[in-house]
Amino acid sequence: MLVLASASPRRRQLLEPFVAFEVCPADLDESPRPGEAPRAYVQRLAVDKAKAVAVHGDAAAVVLAADTSLDVDGRIVGKPVDADDARAILLALSGRTHLVHTGVAIGEEVFAVTTRVRFVPLSISAIDWYIATGEPFDVAGAYAIQGRGAAFVAAIEGSFTNVVGLPLAETLAALSRAGVAVAGGARAEGAGTASTR
Repeated sequence: MLVLASASPRRRQLLEPFVAFEVCPADLDESPRPGEAPRAYVQRLAVDKAKAVAVHGDAAAVVLAADTSLDVDGRIVGKPVDADDARAILLALSGRTHLVHTGVAIGEEVFAVTTRVRFVPLSISAIDWYIATGEPFDVAGAYAIQGRGAAFVAAIEGSFTNVVGLPLAETLAALSRAGVAVAGGARAEGAGTASTR
């Protein structure tokens, strides 16, 4: 049995065509530690979420946990707390390249995938329009690349699904290695771009 330790509807939507799973969200403090690097942060949170769910579940279950955040000049950027925060985040991304890191923990395997995303320059009116849609408020970095936020993306280098919230090719390959049945025959060697800890 596979357990997804996440309440994210986007992660569920990405996984549903390929694997059967149950959802058991982890509830824990996601505050970064002092001096913690963005990539290390998402890997630590993925591990912490997996452990939090594993202690309450079936010992034979495989737990999949993930965490995504943006890296802007080495600064961890998560979900905005309000409209002003969303505006500040989007202004910081405007016309620049940032990194999106997702840490993934599956059983004993832990890895992170990084994608580079470049934004077009954003006007204040475009930012205000986007905030008014409500889309920025439940996503790391205050934009949803699979939604209206795609209009702000000039270029992407790496995994698109990583920016959505789960690097799908790498995750399916890791699930296969963990013995989880994956539709479409994802192979263990399919995780070539994931870097493990």
